[in-house]
Amino acid sequence: QVHLVESGGGLVQAGGSLRLSCAASGRTFSTFTMGWFRQAPGKEREFVAAISWGSGRTYYADSVKGRFTISRDNARNTVYLQMNNLKPEDTADYYCAARAGSGTYYYSTSYDYWGQGTQVTVSS
Repeated sequence: QVHLVESGGGLVQAGGSLRLSCAASGRTFSTFTMGWFRQAPGKEREFVAAISWGSGRTYYADSVKGRFTISRDNARNTVYLQMNNLKPEDTADYYCAARAGSGTYYYSTSYDYWGQGTQVTVSS
């Protein structure tokens, strides 16, 4: 089984930055797609960003393009989400997810494994 643990959430001012981490364990992730999703209060879970572990190719939701950057550290088996110029609407619980193989990255149902989430609150 794959185990994912998110960290790095917290309270930040609008315009500030935060870096989330997702520590992955349990398997080799070279063929995995890793994703970040978020869920705000009263809203559905939405796609934020994804990365192909092997190639490093990245994908972003339009709402975060130019502000968020997803990356991975092979040696640490860790995926990061660097969030810059944060806005109050970024406030949500952020979840790390993983799926074996490549393919669909946008839909949460495409992912096999999920972390417990980390809360991000952006004040105005």
